[in-house]
Amino acid sequence: MKGKTKLMQLNHTSDHSGDNLQEYIRKHDPSELFIYDFDSILTATNNFSTTNKLGEGGFGPVYKGKRQEGKETAVKRLSSSSGQGMEEFKNEMLLISKLQHKNLVRIMGCCVKDDEKLLIYEFMPNKSLDTLLFG
Repeated sequence: MKGKTKLMQLNHTSDHSGDNLQEYIRKHDPSELFIYDFDSILTATNNFSTTNKLGEGGFGPVYKGKRQEGKETAVKRLSSSSGQGMEEFKNEMLLISKLQHKNLVRIMGCCVKDDEKLLIYEFMPNKSLDTLLFG
């Protein structure tokens, strides 16, 4: 059905921040946004291995992940020192999910577990946008 939010809950944890996030997503109804289980992200990124680290931005490092079905993703791990709270995280996630353009990387979903806040994007091979734009 058009406009329905797709949520994928894998091995739901007892952490209630995920429940609140699901409710927030349903309320704001972004299309095709998934909530990922933290353990599946750990597996996909090989426990945030340095060999999977793609770079570091102002809000934290980005890792390459490989899901069980083989699809590659980019996982932005927001650092606790970024100062971004849960409300800012939710607003950023929803804003990015509404931006659709062929030249923009698409957000696939997110994950929240305790102090961990992760944004999961489609993987863009080759170089970073910063490198492509500014050399």
